[in-house]
Amino acid sequence: MIEALTELAARLELRYPDDIVSTEITHGELAVTIQPSALVGFVDHLKTDAGCRFSSLVDITAVDYPTRGGVRFDVVYHFLSMYQNQRIRVKMAVREDEMVPSITSVHPSANWFEREIFDMFGILFSGHPDLRRILTDYGFRGHPLRKDFPTTGYTEVRYDEAQKRVIYEPVKLVQEYRQFDFMSPWEGAQYVLPGDEKKEGAK
Repeated sequence: MIEALTELAARLELRYPDDIVSTEITHGELAVTIQPSALVGFVDHLKTDAGCRFSSLVDITAVDYPTRGGVRFDVVYHFLSMYQNQRIRVKMAVREDEMVPSITSVHPSANWFEREIFDMFGILFSGHPDLRRILTDYGFRGHPLRKDFPTTGYTEVRYDEAQKRVIYEPVKLVQEYRQFDFMSPWEGAQYVLPGDEKKEGAK
């Protein structure tokens, strides 16, 4: 299996020398990092080439790196070749203001995956036939899977009995200050617990 993936990586690097940033084999899968501009052609090659035949799009997701300079997001594609019994992961780094080419022309099933990434991360896909929110409400503000999105959100929804309708209101925090460091009660303690002196004496 590793030999076959190594051979596949070499063939892909030979065909796309300027578009492939790196290749790596981890957990029995080939991971290929590419330039966003090469995405559609590369995915089409993976699907139609006789030596690849990655005809099944398993998933598309994204990862947010807000402190990484320049390229904030990684967009990640998972493909399966049932003919070769292989999996491949295609990754690319994109800027916050950068549009990613849609692969719906190659894999129509990418439609809802790309809508979900747009909804959750705010990443735009050029050429998508119907790019709109899919999990949140149409009037929703923000993108919940971004690392800087507050855990409480911006608005809360409730049914108003007097108005006989659902209304949206700004989130009202019960605590004035809501910042948790999740430190263990034992971390940072300024006192010695009974028995600790034995550990010190054993050194």
